[in-house]
Amino acid sequence: MHSHAEPKNGIYLGGWGDLGCPTPQRGIVTYALAPNRQRPLAGALHAAIFNTWRRFRHQVLYVAPPFIVAYAAMNWAIERNEYLNSKPGRLAEGTEE
Repeated sequence: MHSHAEPKNGIYLGGWGDLGCPTPQRGIVTYALAPNRQRPLAGALHAAIFNTWRRFRHQVLYVAPPFIVAYAAMNWAIERNEYLNSKPGRLAEGTEE
C-alpha cells in the first residue's frame, strides 16, 4: 500500500488494522452525548421495585421475628399493667390503697 494522499479518495489512513494518519485530520467535528445523559432515569422505577423486593425477601427473617417478639412482650406488659391497676387486679394481688 502507499501512504501518500490520493486526490480522488482523500487522505490515506493506513493499512488494515493500522488506522492512523501521519498528519492529524482537520475540519472533522463530532459531538456525542454520554449514555448516562440520554435517559438518566432509564429503568430506575423497575430496578427500585424489584431491588426493594429482593432486599426485603432476604432480610425479613432477620428483622421480623425480633419485632414480633417485642410487640408480643409489650402487648402482654400493657395488658398486665391495666389488669393490675384495675379493681379485680388489686383484689387478686391483695393490695389496697
